[in-house]
Amino acid sequence: MSAIIERTVSFFIENFPSWRSILIGGPLGVAWAYSWLYLAGHLKRYRRVRTGYTRKLFHLAIFSAAALIQWLWGTSAVCLFGGMTTLVIFYAVIRGDGHPLYEAIAREKDEPHRTHYIVVAYVATLVGGLVSNILFGPIAVVGYLVTGLGDAVGEPVGVRFGKHVYRVPSLTRVRAIRTWEGSAGVLVVSALAILCSIALSPALQFSAWSLVSIPVLAVVCAGVEAVSPHGWDNVTMQVIPTYLATVML
Repeated sequence: MSAIIERTVSFFIENFPSWRSILIGGPLGVAWAYSWLYLAGHLKRYRRVRTGYTRKLFHLAIFSAAALIQWLWGTSAVCLFGGMTTLVIFYAVIRGDGHPLYEAIAREKDEPHRTHYIVVAYVATLVGGLVSNILFGPIAVVGYLVTGLGDAVGEPVGVRFGKHVYRVPSLTRVRAIRTWEGSAGVLVVSALAILCSIALSPALQFSAWSLVSIPVLAVVCAGVEAVSPHGWDNVTMQVIPTYLATVML
């Protein structure tokens, strides 16, 4: 236990951004997160785009940016970006019902716990990212992309094509469902996300064994997403695929 605590403390000390990074990257991070959330809110309010799409548009923009930032500038920059995204999400939550930023990510089907599930998704993302980085270092990019791409596609595919519904665990009384069509989308896109991770992370290598391990990992990703409690898949979809990639790739 003491070794884990020491490793966690070292992680925060080593990756605390410099003041120069904060002054330059902070406003850019806020601008990126706010712009995408504003776009999502605009699409929902004025174009009547469903929350299943607008929520995942923001999800995709944030996780994809995190993967790219880690590849270009390292973990410290990702931590800074995560902090700036936190400010934008909390602002949306404070504005609450009816505000475009809030409505872009608050599912109607989560009533009366819409704010709860925004916060839960945020906490799950934060915990998943920290655990993956502390335990697996740069291979955490696998979790970013599997969650940002693979998990992101599940809900929109389910909204558009889903006909075969199944229940998933929920920690509240909200009835949580997913579809087999959405899970199939998660499987296919997770495989592509793992390929992208190999290209971005020098710690991972493509080999003949990858032809077997990548499909296996993709199936596991789809399974993890299918059984994760409602709202908490952002942690399981980061940590478990990252761990398995460390072992298999």
